[in-house]
Amino acid sequence: MDNKIILLVEDNPDDEKLTLRALKKNNIQNEVVVARDGEEALSYLLGGAGAGSGKKHPLPMVVLLDLKLPKVDGLEVLRRIRADSRTRLLPVVILTSSKEDQDRSNGYSLGANSYVRKPVDFTQFVEAVRQLGLYWLILNEPPPRSD
Repeated sequence: MDNKIILLVEDNPDDEKLTLRALKKNNIQNEVVVARDGEEALSYLLGGAGAGSGKKHPLPMVVLLDLKLPKVDGLEVLRRIRADSRTRLLPVVILTSSKEDQDRSNGYSLGANSYVRKPVDFTQFVEAVRQLGLYWLILNEPPPRSD
């Protein structure tokens, strides 16, 4: 598979910058596509209203999904990803600052592959991103693509 895109779904500009810095600091050189709200993420993954006429985006290797998003929240994004045959098996890592047990429970119920709480400390965050990259981009064997 030559497609090594990471889809980062993050509405907070500071967290977006932090994640991109942490990826770069760990020499993760995959292309990162950023969606800044749930609607943008769904449009990228599933196509917008005029999806028939628009070009299809390549599916990412992994989706890093925040939960607290404008327009369409992260759990609804996850629900729709799992409901579509093209994206049903796509690895989705919830990357959030939420400490709510209910969010974690709902995330796993809807098919999240992993739930990672964003560390507040930058050094810890860099390490968390390093481990995510190592696992999801190198060690994990994704399901075969049908596209």
